[in-house]
Amino acid sequence: MYSDSDAAAHKGTRSDPSRDLVVASNFIRAVRESGYVSLSTALAELIDNSIQADATVIAIAISRPGADAAPEIQVLDDGAGMNRSQLESCLQFGGTARFGDRRSFGRFGIGLPAASLSQSCRIEVRAWQRGGTPFAVHLDVDEIASGAPAQFRSVPTSFEPSTPSGCAVVWRQCDRIEYQRLAWLERALHRDLGRMYRRFLGRGVKLTINGSRVKPLDPLLLEAPVEGHTAALAFEPMRYELSTADCGTSFVTVRFSVLPVDAWHHLDNLAKRRAGIVGAGGVSILRAGREIAYGWHLMGGKRKENYDDWWRCEIEFEPALDEHFGITINKQGIRPSAQLREAIEPELESIARMLNGRVRQAFEDVKFRQATQHSCRIAEAADPQLPVLAKGRKRSRNGTLAYRLSSCPVPSEAMFSTSLTQHTLQVVLNVDHPAFAALYRPLQALADESGGSDLRTAIELLLLSFARAEAALGPGARPGDLIAAWSTAYARMLQKS
Repeated sequence: MYSDSDAAAHKGTRSDPSRDLVVASNFIRAVRESGYVSLSTALAELIDNSIQADATVIAIAISRPGADAAPEIQVLDDGAGMNRSQLESCLQFGGTARFGDRRSFGRFGIGLPAASLSQSCRIEVRAWQRGGTPFAVHLDVDEIASGAPAQFRSVPTSFEPSTPSGCAVVWRQCDRIEYQRLAWLERALHRDLGRMYRRFLGRGVKLTINGSRVKPLDPLLLEAPVEGHTAALAFEPMRYELSTADCGTSFVTVRFSVLPVDAWHHLDNLAKRRAGIVGAGGVSILRAGREIAYGWHLMGGKRKENYDDWWRCEIEFEPALDEHFGITINKQGIRPSAQLREAIEPELESIARMLNGRVRQAFEDVKFRQATQHSCRIAEAADPQLPVLAKGRKRSRNGTLAYRLSSCPVPSEAMFSTSLTQHTLQVVLNVDHPAFAALYRPLQALADESGGSDLRTAIELLLLSFARAEAALGPGARPGDLIAAWSTAYARMLQKS
């Protein structure tokens, strides 16, 4: 309860209708701490606005007006521009005609001023429309902090645009940029913005940084080949239907990709890092086609391991599901709702564990094949001395076959399978057959011991010679021919060993 003196002291506060909602001089400084985690995420607010204005060319220019001066950044686009009324409200918090709109990026009309103030002390916005004169508005932190009222009245500007319509946002006195060298900053922006806007860059939007075009960067590695290979979808995209705030429904689409261990395992760590193979595993979250988060999301109790660099996940949704993903005004990061977790997390965790196991097995297979190369070279050296292949089966141009011995699950009860394709004779050991665990795993363990390597080579040549004998026989072979041909092939290979 207030005393009479308390009531008198607070009377003006409670009843004075002329008081502003916020104290501008304090608010302008406080809003600079609005939580943008990087320059890239702040610039994304401006790029969002450009794309929403149907811009096809967006040019970012970064410069330093003096040796010790803070950098300046300009974002120029060829979009629809703004009329004077729109321009005069664009730097107001909530100053948008699209407030609450869920058809594209923006919803609250806060992104432009909040993102700009998080990085710079002064914002200038110039806009022009077809056939019209360019006008400008500005917002200056020092002016407002000193007690001067905000002035959003637009004024004509001497700026000479190069496009019929568009907008230019200039950040002056960017005192929050930590990069000492602008070249390092440009490199980081190319990486971050290339990944965040990969969908739009792939559809023809041209984004440049100091004249250098930003290339789309696909974290799933499905597009750009490395050593002639790309990742592949693990399976068809999955869709989950969830309820929306307006009592409708919308879908979450999930894609998983798997990287080719066989093709990329031999790359050195620097090459793997530059290609985005190691150190880049995780889940990419796309809202309206733009990435808003990248990390380890919605994987349940599955912890991230090194093997998880070799598969990727992409989760995409529309703004209608913002409440389920916990989207904030700065559109970075997610806070999944209980309903979203319940709908998709158990299955995503199960898939993550399965893909982790698949990658682990792929590395085991690579290790297995590397260990069998010695035996395969012996078989290739003996091949010219073996009988010609059955009719319709050809050797390579130099008259010999290539040999390959590998292991993987085989969809049959056979201990191993054989095949001859493209002049390569392949034997695949069935890891699900009891013989693999009973015979071959102990051989692998003995490989480093005295005599163990020779025993393993002898067993491998036994399998390769069987495949070679089978390939040499025609369909009319008599009983016992296989054993005889096998014995001959095995003897030749052992002589070469």
